[in-house]
Amino acid sequence: MAFNPMVLFKLRGMLSQFKARHPRAVAFVKNEILTGLPADTVLEITITKPAHEPVITNMLVTQEDLDMLQELQLLQQEVQTPEQP
Repeated sequence: MAFNPMVLFKLRGMLSQFKARHPRAVAFVKNEILTGLPADTVLEITITKPAHEPVITNMLVTQEDLDMLQELQLLQQEVQTPEQP
């Protein structure tokens, strides 16, 4: 699987900037989500836009969701590991 290295370079820079702007959010994701969520975990999200009332939703994490995340992690590993000739 080949990716344009310039796109990956750009994304890496954007991710670094995001981490600098939102260190608490990044730490939260790293500590709570990336450490593993078991099936049947409930995620609740609140969005508050300027001059609007908060909107809240939640989702139940299913085994299918966890399987998809595992596939994405495998894809990330493939991208980070250069192909051998």
